[in-house]
Amino acid sequence: MVPARRNNQNWLPEIFNDFFDTNWMEHSNCTAPAINVLEHENEYELELAAPGMTKDDFKVTLDKEGDLVINMEKKAENNSEKKHGHYLRREFSYSKFQKTMLLPEDADREHIHARVENGVLTVDIPKIAKVKAEDTNRAIEIQ
Repeated sequence: MVPARRNNQNWLPEIFNDFFDTNWMEHSNCTAPAINVLEHENEYELELAAPGMTKDDFKVTLDKEGDLVINMEKKAENNSEKKHGHYLRREFSYSKFQKTMLLPEDADREHIHARVENGVLTVDIPKIAKVKAEDTNRAIEIQ
């Protein structure tokens, strides 16, 4: 049974409607990239998936509250290869994106580093080194 079309605004051949089922999806100009946060012994590692983006497309800052702010913006490009066609479906459009992340108490805000490699922005957030508490049980000499 072929599902009935709910609207005719976005035309795709019926086989694509069945396979991709575009009618139920909300359409927007920008999708939010996926973010992973890993905790290691001495640091936190944040990964943000952004295929096709370069380091010039990102701005990573700390705001006045000490929270991590990631801005990503890709300028619209006139791609001559697409001159004779148009997208029937476009989901990986990152025109502009901003994410603010609260950092944990033990984050060393002075030594955060970021890099972009293979379409992934990685932000390394070192942990503040914990000072070992001295042994609280110590013998007191009686004189």
